[in-house]
Amino acid sequence: MLAGSSWFSPEQADGGETGKSDKKRSSKGRRSGSRSNRRSGKRAQGQGWPSDDPDAESQVSAGPPKDPESAARAICLRLLTMAPKTRAQLAEALRKREIPDEAAEAVLGRFSELGLINDEAFAAAWVDSRHHGRGLAKRALAAELRHRGVDTETVNEAVERLDSDQEAETARRLVDRKLAATRSLDPQTRTRRLAGMLARKGYSSGLAFRVIREALEEEGIDLEEDFS
Repeated sequence: MLAGSSWFSPEQADGGETGKSDKKRSSKGRRSGSRSNRRSGKRAQGQGWPSDDPDAESQVSAGPPKDPESAARAICLRLLTMAPKTRAQLAEALRKREIPDEAAEAVLGRFSELGLINDEAFAAAWVDSRHHGRGLAKRALAAELRHRGVDTETVNEAVERLDSDQEAETARRLVDRKLAATRSLDPQTRTRRLAGMLARKGYSSGLAFRVIREALEEEGIDLEEDFS
């Protein structure tokens, strides 16, 4: 077919029956050419020639997969770039991506040596952030750290950085924030709601009711029932 034939249909060039005849021949030629191309394409693929299919070509040109340690390093670096992670969290991510245990341990060990993985620093930063930002008490903080795979000794060292006075002060601040929204309720209902809020944040019932009683007494409300 001529290079310029795509610009003109057979009817436009000759008109009448000639155009129809040329059109039929052109259609038959295209079908024949298509079959020929498919056959030659199959032969070429069978003989190792590159295919015209871009997906197939990308598969041929793709090199062998990365070795497990390289893949593990890439995964860990990507996750650490997104947010700090504990060693256990990274190990779990590598398991889900089917990285062999030996390669995973080698990479995690090397990252620990370089300080890229540091559960002690993670735990300390977690306690500071979650206590001051969310008002969480030691019990809730410890549960969150254990859930992230931090060992018991490291968890205890991190949460013990909060002393009892600091916990009580934070609990009182949390209660003060909620007091105004509960003033339409009776004292017992207010107490239960405030205590429930503190319990969800990990505060003991003794500390919670003591702080709530003190806050209500400042409003001139004496609780007759002992909730402690």
